[in-house]
Amino acid sequence: MQKRMVESMHAITGVVSVGLADWAPLASRGAQHSLVFTDQTTDLRPSNAAATTLKLSISPDYFAAAGTALLSGRTFTWHDDDNSPRVAVINQEFARKLFGSESNAMGGYFKMRGRGLALIGELEGQGARVQVVGIVENGKYENLTEDPQPAMFLPLLQSPSSETSLVVRSNRDPQQLAAAIRSTLRGLDSGLPSFIQTWNEGLDTALFPSRVATVSLGVLGVLGAMLSITGIFGLAAYSVSKRLRELGIRMALGAQRKEVLQAALARPFQLLAFGSAAGLLLGLLATRVLAQIVYHATPRDPLVLTGVILAMSLLGLLATWIPAQRALSVDPLMLLREE
Repeated sequence: MQKRMVESMHAITGVVSVGLADWAPLASRGAQHSLVFTDQTTDLRPSNAAATTLKLSISPDYFAAAGTALLSGRTFTWHDDDNSPRVAVINQEFARKLFGSESNAMGGYFKMRGRGLALIGELEGQGARVQVVGIVENGKYENLTEDPQPAMFLPLLQSPSSETSLVVRSNRDPQQLAAAIRSTLRGLDSGLPSFIQTWNEGLDTALFPSRVATVSLGVLGVLGAMLSITGIFGLAAYSVSKRLRELGIRMALGAQRKEVLQAALARPFQLLAFGSAAGLLLGLLATRVLAQIVYHATPRDPLVLTGVILAMSLLGLLATWIPAQRALSVDPLMLLREE
C-alpha cells in the first residue's frame, strides 16, 4: 500500500519527487532511536553501545524529495528489500561518531538493536549487521536548536512501519497540489485519513516557541533598557546635584566648560562602566541558555555583543550628559549659592 501511494503521487501533474518516511523530521510526535554498536562488538548490551542514533525508515526517493544532499555512496532502491543484504544510509555525525570519518564509514558495517529488529534480520543474540552504502549531510530532526546528532536511514522494505509521512516536492500551487493529493489518496482508499501541510507551515509550527520566546525576550529587553536609562539618568542627576557648589567654584576659578563637564561626568561614567561590564559578563553566561530557546541565537555572537555594548554606552552617556549639561547652563553665581 505504501509503495502504491508513492507511485500514485508520482502520477500527479507537477510533482518532481516523492519520498516516504515512517516519521517526519520536526514532527510533533517523538522520533525513534536505536542503539548501534561497532562491527567488532559481540556483547550487545546497552552499556556497550557506541551511540544512540535516530532511525528513519524511508523510500528510495526520500532524500530528493526532502532536499537532503547525498555526499557519497548511493541511496536506496526498491530492490533493497527483506531478501537483500541489510543496508543503511547515515549522516555525517553518525560517520564521525562510529567510524571516525566519512571515508572510513563508506562500505563499513555496524550492528544495531532497537524496536522491531526482527523485521530487519536480527541474528539471534548478535543483532542486525548493517552495511553503510551512503552518507548524507547532517540535518535537524527533533528541533531546530539541537546540536548535530547521529541519524541512520533504513530501506522501508527492510524496516517496515505502519506509520507513514509522505514528502512531495512539486512546482505547483500548494492548494491545488493538496487537493490533488487528497483526491489521489481517496482513490487508493476512501477511508484513508490524511493531514497535509506545506513545509513552511511545518516550520511555522516548529518555530512558534522560538518566536514567542524572541518576542518575550525582546519586550523584556526594552523594559530592561528603559529601567537602566531611567536609573542612570537619576543617578547622574543626583550626583551632579550634590556637586553643584563644587562645580560653581571650578567655573568661578576659570575652569573650562569642557573640564567642568568631565568632572561632573566622571563618577556617573565610572558607575556606568562598572555596571556595563557586570551586565556583559552575565549576558555571556546567559547566551548558552538563549541558544537553546531562540533559533539561530549564536552564543557570543560578536555582532550582537558589539551592538549591545555600543547602544547601551551611547544611551548611558546621553543619560549622564543631560543633567550635567543642565547644571552647567546655570549662572556660576547661582551654583555657588547652592547648599
